[in-house]
Amino acid sequence: MQKNDVIELTITDIGVDGAGIGKYNGMAFFVKDTVIGDVITAKITKLKKHYGYARLMEIKEASPKRVEPRCMYARACGGCQLQQMSYESQLEFKEQKIKGNLVRLGGFSQEEIDDVTEPIVGMEYPFEYRNKAQFPVGYDKEGNVVTGFYAGRTHNIIANTNCPLGVRENQEILEAVLSYMREEQVSAYEESTGKGLIRHILIRYGFDSKELMACIIINGKALPKERALVEKLKKIPGMKSISLNVNMKNTNVILGEETRTLWGADTITDRLYLRDVRDFSRTKTSTVYKISPQSFYQVNPLQTEKLYSLALDYAGLTGKETVWDLYCGIGTISLFMAPRAKKVYGVEIVPQAVCDARENARLNGIDNVEFFVGKAEEVLPEFYGKGSASGGTDASESMEDMKDMRHPDVIVVDPPRKGCDGKCIDTMIKMRPERIVYVSCDSATLARDLRALVDGGYEVRRMRGVDQFGMTVHTEVACCLQRKDL
Repeated sequence: MQKNDVIELTITDIGVDGAGIGKYNGMAFFVKDTVIGDVITAKITKLKKHYGYARLMEIKEASPKRVEPRCMYARACGGCQLQQMSYESQLEFKEQKIKGNLVRLGGFSQEEIDDVTEPIVGMEYPFEYRNKAQFPVGYDKEGNVVTGFYAGRTHNIIANTNCPLGVRENQEILEAVLSYMREEQVSAYEESTGKGLIRHILIRYGFDSKELMACIIINGKALPKERALVEKLKKIPGMKSISLNVNMKNTNVILGEETRTLWGADTITDRLYLRDVRDFSRTKTSTVYKISPQSFYQVNPLQTEKLYSLALDYAGLTGKETVWDLYCGIGTISLFMAPRAKKVYGVEIVPQAVCDARENARLNGIDNVEFFVGKAEEVLPEFYGKGSASGGTDASESMEDMKDMRHPDVIVVDPPRKGCDGKCIDTMIKMRPERIVYVSCDSATLARDLRALVDGGYEVRRMRGVDQFGMTVHTEVACCLQRKDL
């Protein structure tokens, strides 16, 4: 076999990144945009010693699991990997991916994982679910200003203002910004030269409040004729916040440190409802949140309600517990837990998010929470070792409270994709909480961290996937760990 050879494959499996897997002459080939059961022809693009990659050329026989993608750009765009797969099959794939990572990377037995895994929680409607989207701005081949999403594994923009995963309001905002740029001859940023002005358009939407935020990220200090842009955007129904964010660095990080409000409020609000975990129906209990451009707030609010309600159920709170919430963001999980706990302490590295968390506690009339600024892997060990966290507890903190903080009943962690830092894991084990609730967006790093926690004296009691990201390979997982000596 050589590169560019065309081969026929029957797809028999799906890899963790969503690519179909088929074998030819005993060698496994990964082929993007295929589904288990497809019979295809594919052109070999790369050969390794024991496996290879190939590009889909023709579907000779379509799988029963295959569906027509809703988006015409689904195959080229890097945002979706699974639109060609029925949603039921997507859920099956994600559940198997979680289990496979825990067995393969965490060293758990299949029986152990099967015994604690509950059925994955799917979405009622797996489109138009994202309350946040970040659209790069650039030029097409004819030199026209465009916005959309990057093609897979590139920074080439596919012009598209109507992504089916985002809310419908996105399109009107994007078209207004593009119209302003054309009329006022405002340039788009070019990565290759570092020149040009508008880099990204960030849009946030409150599913409950119906409030809109538009934040324009620029390679400069100001926009020409800012009022012209404001006049276009503020007419859009629901618009509450229009701002500029300055990012003049040569970086792939989207947001810079400086944000200036051009019109309206600095934040928008949204509300999350507690759900009954027996059938995930909404209850009347809810929490309201203020959200700034920099805030970490889950992008799928309807599924987030299910995820956080599940985490609360796993925590097993009775009103007497002390809880640490690590990587707490704007306090979403902390404020879900606080009405049912004695005290909750949250840790978050982003200062603006901590300001938002404190304001959110005030908005909801919750006074038994306290938030610290810093890295979880630094704040927790420092606090445990010295009995206080920098910038944290008041000097008058009672000895009993200090004891509760050093030895909490429950620790909740919701880390980024890289998972928990090893120092953070070690400190959690030393603190010996009765329960650890781990919310993960990457089952591979979850597998590593669960292994460390189990080796440190805990056992996995319950685990459940929650599909936050329909049409993509990503999913969330909630896990409940109990100390073995209880």
